[in-house]
Amino acid sequence: MSQIRGPAPAGPGPVRPGGVPAVLRAWGQALGAAAAGLLTMIVVAALGLWAAGATDLPGGAFPSVVAAAVVVAAGGSIGLTGDAGIIVQADAALDVVPLSVTLAGALVTAAVFLLPLRHRAVAGTAELLARIARTAVCWLVLLLLIALAARHSFRISVGNDLADELGAELGTTPTVGFRPDLGATLGFGLLWVLAVLALTFLVSRRAPLSSRLLHYQDSLRPPAFAMVLTLLVYVAIALVIAIIELITGDHPTDTLAVIFLGLPNLAWMALGIGTGGGWTGHVDKAIGLPLPHVLDRVLRTHEQGTLDLGSLAEQDGRVWWLPVVAAVVLLTAAFLAAVRSPARRPAWRHAVDLAVALALTLFVVGMLTRVYAHYGLSLIGIGDLGGNLGGQVTLQPQLLRLVGVGAAWGLVTGFLGSLLARGVRHRGEVRDDGPGHPPPGGRREFDDQV
Repeated sequence: MSQIRGPAPAGPGPVRPGGVPAVLRAWGQALGAAAAGLLTMIVVAALGLWAAGATDLPGGAFPSVVAAAVVVAAGGSIGLTGDAGIIVQADAALDVVPLSVTLAGALVTAAVFLLPLRHRAVAGTAELLARIARTAVCWLVLLLLIALAARHSFRISVGNDLADELGAELGTTPTVGFRPDLGATLGFGLLWVLAVLALTFLVSRRAPLSSRLLHYQDSLRPPAFAMVLTLLVYVAIALVIAIIELITGDHPTDTLAVIFLGLPNLAWMALGIGTGGGWTGHVDKAIGLPLPHVLDRVLRTHEQGTLDLGSLAEQDGRVWWLPVVAAVVLLTAAFLAAVRSPARRPAWRHAVDLAVALALTLFVVGMLTRVYAHYGLSLIGIGDLGGNLGGQVTLQPQLLRLVGVGAAWGLVTGFLGSLLARGVRHRGEVRDDGPGHPPPGGRREFDDQV
């Protein structure tokens, strides 16, 4: 006798042989990418701040300072505050991105995100968007938890006996502290992680694309790869120089602080200056931001100094090596980009692509390397109390100049790189000249993503 059965009850979704539902596995992969990136940022920031002496801050502030550094490196915003009523007022501001922390987090996040996709050439649009959305959600939740820990206040002495006595009597001992702007942190943090993941798909050939986007990969991926390669090579060169300075120099802790906090800041400024770009700024007095001696001397010389090849060469003639390094690195990157492009792509297209890519890259470098740091105290709203209680560092990019020299260098190196790559087998090109094969000059190109 036949037996009629109803529909099977809905389960949790497809299950692998190991017994883990697909949806849980997908969320686990997203959480793994976000957690790995943020954990890397915490470690790098902690090492840099330890080298900078932040462990000596009073009140157990070190974990909060590390959390604040991670928030800023991930695109968030930290506000500095300080006040003690009308008797003494504290004024503080800090706008600087620790790009060593940012770069480490971005590289690890991208690498872990790509692990489940490394053996695939094509993926559906809906699947890719879902993976990105899950990773972004996990990233924001973890970033929020870190931001909640990024707050602290310090009590300080103004260095003036009268002000200290008045403050003690009135209960208005001046304080300075920091706390996150949660709205800006989550908003810019979301843009940060989306930009990292978008750049991952734009640069990496291991990242699968949807069939609709395969048409654009030949025009977008090679120049994007060239720019990322250029930035990473500059960081690698700067790391070698920093290690030599660490071994032979007199201030190893300052060098370590630069390595773990601001090495890309200096390396990418070297790229901009080497191509003819510039920054303007001024250093009032040391306020805990280590700078190379040549930069420090230029920024202290004038009220508003210009950092470019001319001003730096007046302090150190070795700066003239920067254009040479820029030429070698950019030409190599342009050559590799041409090799990764279809063989029949004309040289002028390579030149235009590299011009746009390098101009955009130097614009972003300029925006990321801006510095504004100020701290000061005033008594009854009048003047800075002097001593070591005030100081200012400013560094602003000359963006139009950076974009202009980037476009010019991109045109030249892109064109030359394409000419150098003409005799080299390109990606996706099959060329057989032996008997029984297509005649010389016959080429077949195919898309290695399919």
